[in-house]
Amino acid sequence: MIPGAATFRVTLHDPTQAWPHPHARAYDTAGKPITLNRTQAITAARWIIRMYPEATWGDVYDFDLATARLRRAVVVTAGRSR
Repeated sequence: MIPGAATFRVTLHDPTQAWPHPHARAYDTAGKPITLNRTQAITAARWIIRMYPEATWGDVYDFDLATARLRRAVVVTAGRSR
């Protein structure tokens, strides 16, 4: 699907859209991001979302391409210090 990709991070909240929209990011085996164009990101997200309709898609998930397992992602947000 995407050469070199090992994991996809999938959500229905594309950071560039104000409304729910399928979005995916790809990562290699070392965890480094792989650049996707808009079509690749949407197609990968839709494919994974359709494979797992029972998931709560308000959350962010990681999909492992080697095992075809979907798990809830651990998302760390940067806090502001004062």
